Amino acid sequence: MKRQLHPLLKACSALPAVLLMCIIFSFSSQTGEESAGLSYEISSRLVDIGQSITGEQLSPQEREMRIEAIHTPVRKAAHMSEYCLLALAFSLPLTVYGARGMRRFLLALLLSAAFAASDEFHQSFVGGRGPSVMDVGIDSLGAAIGCAAVAITAGLRRRSAEKKAASQNKEE
Repeated sequence: MKRQLHPLLKACSALPAVLLMCIIFSFSSQTGEESAGLSYEISSRLVDIGQSITGEQLSPQEREMRIEAIHTPVRKAAHMSEYCLLALAFSLPLTVYGARGMRRFLLALLLSAAFAASDEFHQSFVGGRGPSVMDVGIDSLGAAIGCAAVAITAGLRRRSAEKKAASQNKEE
């Protein structure tokens, strides 16, 4: 017999998605200068980590060139990561409320892509920022990766449960 979740617990399953949407919204509220500064700092730290691992000594100009070279990929990876996590977070309440398989995948992807589009619209009102269809695509790709992770995990769990049930049936 399947256990039923308390209605309050079911409603709380949406909290991770709401929290992530608030975090993403706050990042999008940063001016272009603030946002670029944050990703520049992360890029700088990554270059420093790379130097410490390899022992490579870069001149200030080489270091700056390396930071500039990874700055855009770091920003885009951050976009993908945020929306990968958002799709995972959307999958939780969808699962709790009974969505499974392709339905869950598509709903989580659609919700994530819709939020990405609304987030880009929001950025059109922020100084030094603007909407980007490319960013909606990158965000949606991250969401698709999150949805795929949920689908793969669910498939592996289902197969494991089927094997366990089959082995128990053989023992009887």
